[in-house]
Amino acid sequence: MKKSLFLIAAGTAFAAAVTLFSGTGSVMAAQEPIQIATKPMTEQYILGEILKQLIEGNTDYTCEVTKGIGGGTNNIMPAMKSGEFDLYPEYTSSGYVLVLGHDARGVEDDAMWDQLLSEYHDQFNMTWIGHYGFNNTYCLTIRGDVAREYGVATCSDLAPVSDKLIFGGNPDYIERADGFNLVCETYGYEFKDVKGIDIGVKYAALESGAIDVTNGYTTDAQLGVQDVVALEDDLHLQVNYFCSTVVREDTLEEYPDLADTLMLMDGTLTDKEMAALNYKVEVEEQDEAAVAHDFLVEKGLLKE
Repeated sequence: MKKSLFLIAAGTAFAAAVTLFSGTGSVMAAQEPIQIATKPMTEQYILGEILKQLIEGNTDYTCEVTKGIGGGTNNIMPAMKSGEFDLYPEYTSSGYVLVLGHDARGVEDDAMWDQLLSEYHDQFNMTWIGHYGFNNTYCLTIRGDVAREYGVATCSDLAPVSDKLIFGGNPDYIERADGFNLVCETYGYEFKDVKGIDIGVKYAALESGAIDVTNGYTTDAQLGVQDVVALEDDLHLQVNYFCSTVVREDTLEEYPDLADTLMLMDGTLTDKEMAALNYKVEVEEQDEAAVAHDFLVEKGLLKE
C-alpha cells in the first residue's frame, strides 16, 4: 500500500519548531503520484496516456505511467498486489483466465463481469471500473469489396461463399488446432485456397487482392482506415476481451475523486475508434500522448 508521508514530532523542541515553521503544528508531504502500468503494445501505451491525462485534467492528482511491462498481466498483477502500481487497463477475459484461472468459453459477458468484481475484491482488494466500450478479441477480416459483393457481415455469412475466396493467415494461426482449423470446423468453411503469410503484411495482401480473408484482432490499426470488415463472430466462438480499468481499492480510498473520474471512460471507445487511434500511432507515427489528448478533447473529457 502506498502511504502518505508525515513529519512526526520527535520531542517537544522539534514539535515547537514545526509549529513555528508551519503555523499548524504538523506538516503533510504532498500526495504521491498515482502509478499507472501498461502492457507492451501500442494500444496500451495510448490507454495509459488517456488515463493519465484524464485523471490529471479532471482532478488535482498527478500520475506517472510505466509503459510496456514485459509479460503483461503476469507481471503487472504481482506489482499491483505489492502496491507498486495503483491501476492499469486490462481486458476482461485476460483477468478471468490469466489471473483467476477460469475457463472463459461459454461464459456470458455479464456473468463474467460480476465474477471479476466479486473475486478481485475478495482475493486482491481490487476492482474494475467502467467498460471503455471496445472489445479487442480475435476476428476474421474480409476485404470490403468482397464483403459488399457477397453480402457478408457475419462469420456464418462467409460459409456459403468461402469456396470462392482465398484465406491468408500467419502460419502459427493456420497450424494451431484452436485457430484456423477450429474456425473452419465451427463455421463450415472450405476456402478455395489457403496461404501462409507473414503477420505484418496480411492487410497489405488483403488490399492488393492477393487474399480475400485473414485473421486479425478487432482493434487492429488497419480496421480504422482500410476498406476491410471485421466479421461478427455470431456463433460466439471467440471469447470477449472488453477493456476496463483495474484499480486497487486502497487507492480509491486515498484519492476520493478517482473512481468518478475513471468512470468517465465508460462507453467512450468503439472497436473502430480504438483501431483508428492505434493507426495514428503505429502507421502515422504520431506521439501517443498527443493522440490521447486529441481523443479526450474530442470526447469532451478534457479542455483544449
